[in-house]
Amino acid sequence: MTKLRVTTAALMASAAAVVAAGAPAATSTPAAAKKNLVQTASAAGQFKTLVSLVKQAGLAKTLSGNARFTVFAPTDAAFAKVPKATLKQLAAHKAKLRAVLLYHVVAGRLTAAKVTKLRSAKTLNGAAVRIRVRGGMVYINAARVVKPNVSASNGVIHVVNRVLIPPAS
Repeated sequence: MTKLRVTTAALMASAAAVVAAGAPAATSTPAAAKKNLVQTASAAGQFKTLVSLVKQAGLAKTLSGNARFTVFAPTDAAFAKVPKATLKQLAAHKAKLRAVLLYHVVAGRLTAAKVTKLRSAKTLNGAAVRIRVRGGMVYINAARVVKPNVSASNGVIHVVNRVLIPPAS
């Protein structure tokens, strides 16, 4: 138990350091808190693919509303690792695209402090993602959180280095 507390404390300290050192200036200003999840992701510049797919799937309005969400957001580099044929197939099947995108979203605002206390979280897709802390790093399934706690007016974004693929239904 003591080791877990030390690991969690070290994780939180490193998460705070990452946010302080690596977060764009816009995330720490009051204006950033006024941007919703979609606007925050668009402004970051590293989520062009994600934002485009969210709009294509008809989820932009939901993620821009007043409900609070936590988004495990893959970067453009993460989407570049996905075979182009897979992305084209998802783009052609709106239901499958929505299922994949909703697997990245959890209801409520879960900061890094809350996420690290969980073993799993149920996504809006209906399936759960596995959460684990190893070596001071937080993993959502096999994706590593590379930047936690990017604030938005209606939730929080945790940047991940891989696209999460839901289990087959």
